[in-house]
Amino acid sequence: MNTHHTELLPEDFAGTSRVWIYQSPRLFLLSEALAIEELLEAFVTDWKSHGTPVKGYANLFYGQFIVLMADETATGVSGCSTDGSVRLIKDIEQRFAVNLFDRLMLAFQVKEKVQMIPLSQLPYALENGFITEDTLYFNNTVQTKAELETKWLIPLKDSWLSGRYLTAVNK
Repeated sequence: MNTHHTELLPEDFAGTSRVWIYQSPRLFLLSEALAIEELLEAFVTDWKSHGTPVKGYANLFYGQFIVLMADETATGVSGCSTDGSVRLIKDIEQRFAVNLFDRLMLAFQVKEKVQMIPLSQLPYALENGFITEDTLYFNNTVQTKAELETKWLIPLKDSWLSGRYLTAVNK
């Protein structure tokens, strides 16, 4: 798995650009991915905040993560423009029968693939060696481009999960 997602990010966006990540519980089929990329491109082309164009970016990463970004150095994103992005994601959910708002499903890189683990199964996965503290975790809580570049794909031990779950397993 190529983990160089930073190479795909727009260089002309500020590090403070806002980021939203939506993960699919499954890999999209190629035909679905192509259709999603068209929807994302159409959305960012027409993305507006109070009638002013938003400097936006959207892409599908690793076949199952939708990343939206808005560089607010030109135009701020609020209310209606954020609602528009949520409507887009809900439309994608319906079209492709996926849940993109499930925050209890965690994504890890295991054996060069994205593997999904329900939060409730994390202790079991750790205890049985399916994942370790060094397994790469997709930290979808990142909020800026700078964080996306440095804190999205990180070892589990460096994530918000480590304090609660790694100490519980190591007892």
